[in-house]
Amino acid sequence: MVSDDNIAAVRAYLLGLQASIVSELERAGGEPFLSDAWTRAEGGGGISRLIEGAELFERAGVLFSHVKGKTLPPSATLHRPEVAGRPWEAMGVSMVLHPRNPYIPTTHLNVRMFVAKAPEGSGQADVFWFGGGMDLTPYYLFEDDARHFHRVNQAALAPHDHSAYPRYKKWCDEYFFLKHRNETRGVGGIFFDDLSEPGFEQAFALMRSVGDAFIPAYLPLVEKRRSHPFGERERDFQAYRRGRYVEFNLVFDRGTLFGLQSGGRTESILLSMPPMAAWRYNWQAQAGSPEAALSQYLTPRDWV
Repeated sequence: MVSDDNIAAVRAYLLGLQASIVSELERAGGEPFLSDAWTRAEGGGGISRLIEGAELFERAGVLFSHVKGKTLPPSATLHRPEVAGRPWEAMGVSMVLHPRNPYIPTTHLNVRMFVAKAPEGSGQADVFWFGGGMDLTPYYLFEDDARHFHRVNQAALAPHDHSAYPRYKKWCDEYFFLKHRNETRGVGGIFFDDLSEPGFEQAFALMRSVGDAFIPAYLPLVEKRRSHPFGERERDFQAYRRGRYVEFNLVFDRGTLFGLQSGGRTESILLSMPPMAAWRYNWQAQAGSPEAALSQYLTPRDWV
């Protein structure tokens, strides 16, 4: 059984994580985030914290949700068919930051917990699992930035399992991969799902370490690159590469599919999309240009 105390502890952590990340982003950007609380007819609700059109972040969303339903949707039972049809409860913090300056990378974080409730009178146990991760999507890559991001992720996982970083890094590379483009979405990070084997407390502790690592992994990159000059050329390339981000989220992302299949709040689900993106027919960057340099990094590589 996943106790009410367990659920309350995860909820309290996630609300605190949302608040602390928003506070740090407001400090960095100097502008306040809006707060939009919402409820879901089938059960639960959430708080969307967001900013649009700001000087530092063209769009940023840091979302908390705690929702319940009567039947788990297919996207949540793909790897656990034995829980199909069960009532469920899910909570998490997810966020995507789209900076205005193309020299600051886009980034994504998600940490979450699912509980598939045992049918009443069945004698079965509740099934829980944790998941999450973070990844980095640059437009103009600085190798030191990618190494820093990966080192912080490695350090966050090390106290729990020294084998976790290489496994979760590989999982991230394989998950955030656009098969129709034969390229990674960016330079990766870590990704994990279906984590329950260590037991509730240890799995929860690992998830907390990932959530707590986001600010030290990402904000130093913002501070280093925020004053880098840019013009229409760089903004144009940023919009083109943002198109790849849209393609992944709408075609492959399990979180997007779960949200839409479970009757989630569309405005919150699609807040991860960039405010502007572009597509061009068969476009290629000029050989030797800074834009062409990105292509060499859109394949898995070791960063630490």
